[in-house]
Amino acid sequence: MTTKHRQISTALRAEISSGRYPAGGRLPSEPQLAERFGVSRPTVARALLDLQTDGLIDRRTGSGTYVRAEGAAAATASSTRQLGLLIPGLGQTEIFEHICGDLASLARVQGYGMLWGGSPHPGHDTDASLEHAEELCRHFIERKVSGVFFAPYELDPDKASANRRLAETLRQAGIPVVLLDSDFPSYPNRSDFDLVGVDNVAGGYIMAEHLIRLGCRHLYFVARPHSAPTVDARVAGVRQALARHRLEIDPGWLQVGDPTDARFVRSLTAAGQADAFICHNDHTAALLLRSLEAVRIKVPRDVRVVGFDDAKYATLISPQLTTIHQPCRDIAAIALRTMLERIADPALPASSRSLTPRLVVRESCGAYLPRGRGTYSAVL
Repeated sequence: MTTKHRQISTALRAEISSGRYPAGGRLPSEPQLAERFGVSRPTVARALLDLQTDGLIDRRTGSGTYVRAEGAAAATASSTRQLGLLIPGLGQTEIFEHICGDLASLARVQGYGMLWGGSPHPGHDTDASLEHAEELCRHFIERKVSGVFFAPYELDPDKASANRRLAETLRQAGIPVVLLDSDFPSYPNRSDFDLVGVDNVAGGYIMAEHLIRLGCRHLYFVARPHSAPTVDARVAGVRQALARHRLEIDPGWLQVGDPTDARFVRSLTAAGQADAFICHNDHTAALLLRSLEAVRIKVPRDVRVVGFDDAKYATLISPQLTTIHQPCRDIAAIALRTMLERIADPALPASSRSLTPRLVVRESCGAYLPRGRGTYSAVL
């Protein structure tokens, strides 16, 4: 819960600076704050301790928590230093929740507040529509934020032009933009905006080589329609691994569709040729696992399934999911450093910073199947 308590202290700091809780004003009780943020009382207490340590509040036994006069003045003075998060469906996407929580904590150390989709409340922005994004851009411009972290929208046929329009709108208003995880032109093209994320080509390569070393020869890649360019980078990494091991690519090996659609799943398994499905993220992999179970295909005995992201639920599904770990804390740290450099010198050339991915091996890839079982016993 470390990320949560820092998110709460950031939200309360922003509310003190906005005047919602003026000097001498009383903050809600710990039970009220716990209910509001959906956390435990110890988490709230730790958030309040942050504010108390920073001299913003006094906690009076038997009375409550009050804003100090000098604390309110200090918070107000720093309120102009704000950064914005333009993240589709923030609060519904686990990886971005982690990255943004760490960003807010790290930004606070540098004297910046964080607007979570136009609100100081963590997880407030759960709308993934482009119309909502345009509204947020206007809000950020009105608030004169110092910079915006933007994760481009996907799963939309017009995503590339819409994402560029959003980023250009902010830049024309003099607001620096740092892209998180993905660019918006099709891979391998790049925009002239700073980009921070994991090395997706390396991630695809590492996963494919792991499966090849387990004896797999027919790798299929499963993606959702209109996915982000990062998915194309992962596909490129898989291609490189197949070429490196001199394996032919099966016709139709790249499959784009809905993993919950029975017709699509039947098309994946009809020929019985694929011995492993590399999914573009953990969510797609989890849905495919459920669909395969419904048609009585056992994973990993009959076919292997792997994902990308290392979401929390990767260990909660059965079989547990082999995946590529996203270094969220490191992504946040490099993204903030990139933003501060961009703010300090807007004339810097656009940078692309890729972090090293890490393979997490669990049951779904078949690594723990008994040797000699089925067609998967060979190891290169």
